Amino acid sequence: MKKVFINGYGSIGSRISQFIKDDPEIEVIGVGKYSPDEKVNRAISNGFSVYVPENQKDSFKNYKISGTIEKVLDDCDLVIDASPSGHGFLNKKNLYEPKNIKAIYQGGETVYGEKAVSDLLFNSRVNYKQAIGKKHVMQGSCNVTGMGRILQPIREKYGERLLRFDIILIRRWADLEQTDKELKDTIEWTENPHQADDVKSYMGKDTPLFLRAIKVPTRQMHLHILDIRFKNSPPDLSEFLDIFKNEYGVAILHTAKGTKEVRDYADSMKFSFKDTNMIHIHANMLESIGDTIKMMYSDDQTGIVIPENHLLMQALLFEKTYDDAFKHSEELFHMGEKKKILEEHFAKK
Repeated sequence: MKKVFINGYGSIGSRISQFIKDDPEIEVIGVGKYSPDEKVNRAISNGFSVYVPENQKDSFKNYKISGTIEKVLDDCDLVIDASPSGHGFLNKKNLYEPKNIKAIYQGGETVYGEKAVSDLLFNSRVNYKQAIGKKHVMQGSCNVTGMGRILQPIREKYGERLLRFDIILIRRWADLEQTDKELKDTIEWTENPHQADDVKSYMGKDTPLFLRAIKVPTRQMHLHILDIRFKNSPPDLSEFLDIFKNEYGVAILHTAKGTKEVRDYADSMKFSFKDTNMIHIHANMLESIGDTIKMMYSDDQTGIVIPENHLLMQALLFEKTYDDAFKHSEELFHMGEKKKILEEHFAKK
């Protein structure tokens, strides 16, 4: 049995730890906390031992912590780093590399420049095999993960027929749990959004992807508006939609009118954390104009990267084949069942 430490207990860390604690192949030896707040007691009540940085022990004197992060890593096979953005690189240099520990990093880090945490940005749909044998790998952000689930099946099906992808990312302002983060009454745009370069890191630098990103005041998922241009006439829409019929982590919805409606239904079905962990293609918005297919899909923000982390963990720890890793992840996440439930509820009337 392999020992895994979750370094961070925010939106991502709390989800990952809750799901993978039921994995019989690993032992979650604890979670790391950087802020002395109510999440410490929440983690303890959920059955996790909490560890904190050595230089912050005094800040946690009112909590029943189990020790320091530095010490617990001495008995660890892999760290899933879910610490605040930028801390992952520092943790790699100060903790993981000196202790020779394998690590997974999240979307707040980078694979470019002096602060790169890895030379590989992981997307299970595109480059699972490349993660086998690696020690440090970055898991893509929610938007970057979602684009891989959509663009790779399209590229595999149509290849040379494709001319370019144009995407507008409409990003949520804050996660559901970030109730202390104000939703500002504004729409913000991002110069040179990192998501395009991140996607090209695993799909290839020559991928004809053109991307814009804006942020809107909502907590209810992301929405991607995608235009796919073909060199000649585009395929029939029914043929195009069939690409995703059996695609892992992609649900085809026909009647949803907004992201909150999807989230609320997931909550009513008692999905953990109100997450679907997938992409939702809004088929009623699919249309073909000239050489272009226009589509819209929503992305389950933080939730979508959780099964991806589990797949990546299996590649790093056990060097499993993709099929074996997929089968094991499905036992924990029940993605096929969730997909069926969502598609039946939001089916054509």
